[in-house]
Amino acid sequence: MRVVRERPEGLTDDDVVRGLADGWRLAVSELEFLPVGAGGYHWSATAGAERWFVTIDVRADLPTLRRALGTAAALRRAGLDFVLAPIPDRDGDAARPLSHQHALSVYPLVPGTAGDFGPHPAADRSAVLDLLIALHQTEPPPIAQPTDLRLPGRADLEAALNDLEGPWTSGPYAEPARQVLSRHAARITAWLQDFDNMAADVAPATDWVVTHGEPHPGNVLKTPTGLRLIDWDTTRLAPPERDLWMLTPAMIGAPPHPDDGLLAHYEHRTGRTVSRRTIAFYRLWWILADLAVYTTELRRPHTPGPDLANSLHYLTANLE
Repeated sequence: MRVVRERPEGLTDDDVVRGLADGWRLAVSELEFLPVGAGGYHWSATAGAERWFVTIDVRADLPTLRRALGTAAALRRAGLDFVLAPIPDRDGDAARPLSHQHALSVYPLVPGTAGDFGPHPAADRSAVLDLLIALHQTEPPPIAQPTDLRLPGRADLEAALNDLEGPWTSGPYAEPARQVLSRHAARITAWLQDFDNMAADVAPATDWVVTHGEPHPGNVLKTPTGLRLIDWDTTRLAPPERDLWMLTPAMIGAPPHPDDGLLAHYEHRTGRTVSRRTIAFYRLWWILADLAVYTTELRRPHTPGPDLANSLHYLTANLE
């Protein structure tokens, strides 16, 4: 999961203001960049007496992003009040192109505090589980798209594993990244084989539900009116374990206990049997997807900066 603290390249605040005016007819009087979150870039915008939370996705597949965020909007209309969904633009779309590589979306700015990536505090697990049960039991909106069981960025990761003779000279963090991958290449290759074996055992799509995709504490907003789930760009039809693994010890790399009361409660409430093997599959998916993202970034031409320094840190942390 890529941490974002720097501003996006090739985009100014004036570009964001123009996008908000064109897409949402917002006359922005104040715009503030927010160095928070992961994956996307965020601002707060003031227009008249209202404030908005603005997100930019970089190199997004716009049709896919629109379907994911449109699913969130449909879930909200269906009565899931904990879904913090985007505001449609003037054309009714949940996201709007701002440039050839930037997509813009707008949300209500809701007072509250999100957590940090990592395991859910024990005091919060039951409440978050209740949100996921409600989500998984909701009829999927027609716009919802199914996930696939392929690993994003796999080709780049495998290309890197086949190019470890070195040195890598594309930037200051490239060679340290190569050295980390070299030390753990055999383990990563074995993980990829395990990934393929477990993917073959995942339940068929006829048993899938609407999933958030990343319901970790960083995407749970504690508000005066209760918990809200944010960042719905990853929502897909998928096995329920795609969400549930983040509430289990798998979140910290330990196998789920066979008598885990939380999973038993989920099974009782939903009538679904939770697959511990699919829990492990999504834990491994997360690790490998992170490795692929960081490796791709660090092999590209780059200059020093805190975001890429973080990418090297997290690449290393996933392996060492």
